[in-house]
Amino acid sequence: MKAAVYYENGGPEVLKYEEVPDPACHAKGVIIRVEAVAIEGGDTLNRWRGPLMTKPHVVGYQAAGEIVEVGSEVTHLCVGQKVATVNNWGSHAELRSVPARNCWPIPDGYDVKKAAAIPVTFGTAHDCLFEFGRLKKGETVLVQAGASGVGVAAIQLARRGGAGLILATASSDERLERLKALGLDHGINYTRDDVATEAKRLTDNKGVDVIVDSVGGPTLQGSINALAYRGRVSMVGAAGREPMVVDVGSMMGGNRSLSGVFLGAEIGTDRVHDNIQQLIDDAAKGELEVVIDKVFKLSEAADAHAYIESRAAVGRVVLVP
Repeated sequence: MKAAVYYENGGPEVLKYEEVPDPACHAKGVIIRVEAVAIEGGDTLNRWRGPLMTKPHVVGYQAAGEIVEVGSEVTHLCVGQKVATVNNWGSHAELRSVPARNCWPIPDGYDVKKAAAIPVTFGTAHDCLFEFGRLKKGETVLVQAGASGVGVAAIQLARRGGAGLILATASSDERLERLKALGLDHGINYTRDDVATEAKRLTDNKGVDVIVDSVGGPTLQGSINALAYRGRVSMVGAAGREPMVVDVGSMMGGNRSLSGVFLGAEIGTDRVHDNIQQLIDDAAKGELEVVIDKVFKLSEAADAHAYIESRAAVGRVVLVP
């Protein structure tokens, strides 16, 4: 099969398009013929500094496609079925081996490219808001990196969950404007304005109840500074690629809290598995919108990664074999 691989960590230029051996099917897994790869922020981070679990390494969490082989112990999936999948690596390829537990059937007629982008992206956003952020109806929400995949999902899920005021950050007014159709009330251009100061201004100096922060680095302290009394930050990534140094003492006076969120730690549980299936079904019914900014060929994986890192995208970037 063909795959986008790399032999060492580095920038997008380390990605090569090469022939590699087909994956083997585990007794408790399936093989899918990949139709769409949704590139995660974690994919670019792994390419940059993550361990090479194979050599050459095929990076990637999320992909969707058609099952072409089923393991001997799998009874609930069948050849020909379309599924969205998640695994620690291996999405950037024409074929993919995944545990059956990490597959979610795609409703008939739903766009496979959109389905590919749901499990990690929407599942993470949902956990940040509700499982760890404990969002209640009427509370205010701030989404850092609102134009990211998780950001786009979080804005929609917060609106659907009854949030009062929804704020988000992005690097340009144009990107923020595109988010308003998804439920954004006010955008904050972080290249121009101090996020904490603007968040306080827009909430009559009360601060924000729940913050989804996928950026980390110095942005995380800004999130803490923007919190209301008893406000909660769900920290879910390190897209900024800078050290996370925060003043824990700054949380004490307002009884604020900070939770680290990693969907992968619980993705094998019934709670997360069932929630992801519900999110896919809801999207297929038109209740949630998966925003795909741009589609690249699998052979153009290096260009796709470079485009993501340019921070020009709104939503997900997808590869197709």
